[in-house]
Amino acid sequence: MMAKARPDLAGAVISDFIEAGAHLFDAPVDPRAATDLLAAIRQTRRFDDSLFLGEAEFDADPQYTGVNPRPGRNLLERFEERLGFVEQAPHIVEAITALLGADYEILNKKVVCGVPASAIPDWLKTRIHGNPVNNLGAYVRPEHRDITYFYGIDFHQDLIDYKEREADFLTLYVYLHPVTRADAPLYLLEGSHRLGGSVFPHDLTRSGDDAWTYRNDPHGETETRQRILTGDTGFAAMWHACTLHGTQPDAADHERISLRYLVARGKDRAVGMEAVNATLNGPLSLIDTRKDLAADGSAAIRANTVLKA
Repeated sequence: MMAKARPDLAGAVISDFIEAGAHLFDAPVDPRAATDLLAAIRQTRRFDDSLFLGEAEFDADPQYTGVNPRPGRNLLERFEERLGFVEQAPHIVEAITALLGADYEILNKKVVCGVPASAIPDWLKTRIHGNPVNNLGAYVRPEHRDITYFYGIDFHQDLIDYKEREADFLTLYVYLHPVTRADAPLYLLEGSHRLGGSVFPHDLTRSGDDAWTYRNDPHGETETRQRILTGDTGFAAMWHACTLHGTQPDAADHERISLRYLVARGKDRAVGMEAVNATLNGPLSLIDTRKDLAADGSAAIRANTVLKA
């Protein structure tokens, strides 16, 4: 049964985005539908070392770009009829509408998999150790690249993939099974959106057990609170395109499978997101979004802040 929207939800969502850069939903999306979708996803492949190319296979033709899901190679295209429990859930629709307006559009949706250490070949663990962004798509067999696979990713903004685009979109994330501290939960830095867009990797210094000092020169610095997003089946959260978040490597003995949506406003300039963005002290768009990659798309920096969280 889908959760109902509560009377004050729209106001709470806008307030949460202004204050924290994120909103965590009180109610999950339908857990039974989430469980059913998870079972269908798991029937499509084994989430073990059979996902990956061998070392010699990879070295024969290394490809670091064009390895993420895309139209025509996206597992969720098989399961469109199952996604109403998210896309039509009243509290999800009301919350997104409050920020982006009734004509919002889904930019992108995909399955995201946190891969456990037990599934990653030893040769690959050596290759990726210390990388700030361990998107494993380059090492995954082509037939399995309809899902995004991660083994930890440093604190980043989702603006990272959208050069010169205004931060007029949000991310919606849904857990399809219970996620504990061991299951590569999202680490979110509340209030980090206040400094607007900044180039990855970001300037962060640990300032307490759950606190970080974040600097975005010349736009200043701010203290942020670290929130670890654990939750039960159907847990849902959404955040601003400039909110810093990341994950540590999956420490469990099984994969963490979730849904990630990027949702943008339509033609109208929605009042909610306009109100949020008016409070930011930094840029809403960037010409360059990252400086961690070499020309071929491989990692050029060996550093990972979220591992210190």
